[in-house]
Amino acid sequence: MAARPFMDAQLSIDNKTATAIVQYKSIPNTIIAIVSQLPAPNDTAFALSYNSKLRSPNTPQFLANVPLKVDRHLFYTIGLVMNPCPSCLNGTQLIASLNNITIVMPQIGLLQAHYFNIKGVLRDANLLTVESRPFHLYGYNFFVVGIGIGNFDPKKDPAKFNLVDPPERNAVGVPTGGWTAIRFRADNPGWGLKTAFVVENGKGPDQSVLPPPKDLPSC
Repeated sequence: MAARPFMDAQLSIDNKTATAIVQYKSIPNTIIAIVSQLPAPNDTAFALSYNSKLRSPNTPQFLANVPLKVDRHLFYTIGLVMNPCPSCLNGTQLIASLNNITIVMPQIGLLQAHYFNIKGVLRDANLLTVESRPFHLYGYNFFVVGIGIGNFDPKKDPAKFNLVDPPERNAVGVPTGGWTAIRFRADNPGWGLKTAFVVENGKGPDQSVLPPPKDLPSC
């Protein structure tokens, strides 16, 4: 097996190749392993072609329970931003952003700010460039129903979504200059990490978060 980083944005990376040999018991030691020819580190077409072949089993034992009814559509642009950092090299640092917004750690908890309707826990940042970016929803699995290059077309692209047997993931790559469509059920109320989706309470007690106690200490 061989692997190396994929990066199709104009950014320098540690482009080292990792290799390993997996030997099955039925294979004699006389067979010499040959490393396959790897695609170029910026071969977006190859990466998308490979990912498009992934499917979930969608069997009675491993059911692909894809949400067919969508209550809320969320559209995000993922990129890099340049953030001031006096202690960093050149006085700046690269950080990720959603819709040109990156988080600034607040003095109170995000869930507490949402509950008491306190504003000002995010801030804008300067967009530097788009990039191939892994996307993860903390506390959720989701179905990758579509992926493509170019701007997402809300009228044409949804017709090509795989709603039968899409792969179920907890992280997925968003290609440079492209888009990835996911679907998930927001059934785990709470908060996330450095970029947060606020999942509001549902109908039942198992889908609701208790209000903060009166003696909740401040951060």
